[in-house]
Amino acid sequence: MIDVYSWPTPNGHKVHIMLEECGLSYRAIPIDIGAGDQFKPAFLGISPNNKIPAIVDSDGPDGKPIALFESGAILIYLASKVGRFLGQSDREKYQTLQWLMFQVGGFGPMLGQAHHFRIYAPEKIDYAYERYTNEAKRLYQVLENQLAHQSYLAGDNYTVADIACFPWARSAANQGIDWADYPNTKRWFDQINDRPAVKKALTVLADYRKPLTDNKAKDILFGQTQYAKK
Repeated sequence: MIDVYSWPTPNGHKVHIMLEECGLSYRAIPIDIGAGDQFKPAFLGISPNNKIPAIVDSDGPDGKPIALFESGAILIYLASKVGRFLGQSDREKYQTLQWLMFQVGGFGPMLGQAHHFRIYAPEKIDYAYERYTNEAKRLYQVLENQLAHQSYLAGDNYTVADIACFPWARSAANQGIDWADYPNTKRWFDQINDRPAVKKALTVLADYRKPLTDNKAKDILFGQTQYAKK
């Protein structure tokens, strides 16, 4: 059994999707990031960076429990555990990993900034709004170019690279993206969105999520609570 400490956000959805695609038994444990659950000592013992998701696999590589944080590392671990979604050869594996790194280093963080300054910033800052909206468009164009000649990001096989990028693209409109400008990426998105495992994964913890309108929750996520010494 794998315990996944998570919340229904893009980074959480990555791991929910991966667990469903792998057919692994898991238990989803909600970490309400708007209430500050991510700062509780028990969770920090698993995820010292106070970010979701994190997992504890009772059947680790040596038969002993293993705890992991950082969604990219978790995806690689799960893919290695089941022997799927990392490519079928060394060449395919490294092509997959480069696109996974593209997501964890850029497609997630920069889209997160675009989302924040377009939707959640308490005041509109034109420089930040334009900078991150333009960066979002640039990153989607990278996907568009890559997907012009193949089905998935790392080739013709569905991999952790697609699983990692897909949840972030679910908020394309909030990032300033018009799907009409990215037809190859939209085809890729729809193809993944139709997968049964993906549909099921997107329901995991979905009932817990609520609109972010509470000022206390905003302070926990974006204000001084986030930066207080732990």
